[in-house]
Amino acid sequence: MTQTRRVLWYAISATVLCAVLGGIYGTRVEATSDNSDESDIHASIKEFTKIYSLVQANYADSLNPDQCIFGPGDSMTVGAIPGMLRTLDPHSNFFTPQAFQQLREDQAGKYSGVGMMIQPRLDRLNRLVTVVAQPFQGSPAIRAGIRAGDVILKVDGKSTLGLNINQVADMLKGPKGTVVHVTVGRAGVAQPMEFTITRAQISQHSVDLAFMIRPDVAYIHIRNFDETTNDELTAALKRLGVKHFRGLILDLRRNPGGLLQQAVEVADHFVEKNQLIVYHYGRNSRERRYYAVNGNHGNEYPMVVLIGPDTASAAEIVTGALQDHDRALVVGEPSFGKGLVQTVYPLSDHAGLALTTAHYYTPSGRLIQRDYSGISLWDYYNHSEDAQPSHAKVYYTDGGRKVYGGGGITPDVESQPPKLNDVQQKLLAHNVFFDFGKNYLANHKGVSENFEPDDAVIQEFRDYLRKDGISLSDKDLATNLNFIKLRIKENVIGAAYGEEEERRVAVENDPLVEKAIQELPEAAQLVENAKRYMASRHALSN
Repeated sequence: MTQTRRVLWYAISATVLCAVLGGIYGTRVEATSDNSDESDIHASIKEFTKIYSLVQANYADSLNPDQCIFGPGDSMTVGAIPGMLRTLDPHSNFFTPQAFQQLREDQAGKYSGVGMMIQPRLDRLNRLVTVVAQPFQGSPAIRAGIRAGDVILKVDGKSTLGLNINQVADMLKGPKGTVVHVTVGRAGVAQPMEFTITRAQISQHSVDLAFMIRPDVAYIHIRNFDETTNDELTAALKRLGVKHFRGLILDLRRNPGGLLQQAVEVADHFVEKNQLIVYHYGRNSRERRYYAVNGNHGNEYPMVVLIGPDTASAAEIVTGALQDHDRALVVGEPSFGKGLVQTVYPLSDHAGLALTTAHYYTPSGRLIQRDYSGISLWDYYNHSEDAQPSHAKVYYTDGGRKVYGGGGITPDVESQPPKLNDVQQKLLAHNVFFDFGKNYLANHKGVSENFEPDDAVIQEFRDYLRKDGISLSDKDLATNLNFIKLRIKENVIGAAYGEEEERRVAVENDPLVEKAIQELPEAAQLVENAKRYMASRHALSN
């Protein structure tokens, strides 16, 4: 098929996509169009092909047909298909083959590569470089000797200077069992270091932190909802001894969502058997209701769920179900507000489409989706004042408490993280804690698991800042001493013992987590109040 014919075929597909795609790729979404609709579609196709032919024949530069239809792949410019989808809602999306492959990997929770988290940085010459934030425990990267803080200079002899992290990640990924040669720069080592790494299947845990934060209180953070989330949660609850819990902090902050079925199975652990968890329906998608199949087996320990502005989609399904059934007290900031269900359709050329086919609702009937009419995508995704929910629609929990629809999940107890002052922002912007942590580890052998920054460490930190051209006055140090000590502790522990231990230190010193622990008695009262309320309603009905 020639490029022109291929482009025109995609153009026709794009125009009729909303009408017929479900009939092609889905078993339950059917086309609904009358003769006048079909006439309009044919007229639109004819107009589009006429315009495209005109552009192709007369545009000043050579035309890239794929970019016209699909877009160049950046967030600022879109092609015909992504542009059409943007007129529908903020979450219907076209995926290039590369992006579709990434989506599949994210949903599976695994990929083949070397196993490390990387991040972009500007070096001393203001050039974009790629730094190893953390190699994953047990990964090929950590077995080969890669450390946090290493600067990736080359992959298979090709320079990474100026490349973004997606480009570098693609270079590091590859089929299981294949070899990749990585050249890194390391602080304290004069010459670049060469590593030969055999790629393997890398599993990314969605339940990425689970431990007893108090002798009888568990803390669990769920990063996202992929194909293994429920299995990971089941294993974590068993390992921590769920039958002996006197409280659970379920942290869903920064959780963007994921697979609906996994959200249902996660919520199933905590509500009673046969309780409704979520339901959804759309114009051509019949209503479907999801109920707890196993239930909590009588484990009614108090729960607090932590949420924030990046808590979205499947994470809001779990939070909404627990809040509506008065099973958990919700603490934090209002969640994102994504209540649209996307069905993912594979297309030709290994591309894909995530199309909104339904809206989901919590057990009380709340639509969590925020209003996106009349605002830009930037305002929608960045929670601008123009995009804030009105909370006009009121619903009621099992215990008779008011909850609100149409604007994400509103916490029962609103609590925001402490705001950073100018000194703290400056130190974090220069990434000094991460850099100091790896340098400290290079200069001090045998860092204890109970490491605490003392006066000598603080002085070493100030000397490090001075060499890096960053000033810190005695007053600034005194005012921010606790903040500085905690960040040094996190990064030194992280450099010595890995990301999980670093994050554990951060959680143990998180004011919002401490607030959640303090609210556990209120969470316990919530469950009891709901039981009494439901019993009284049952008695009145009889």
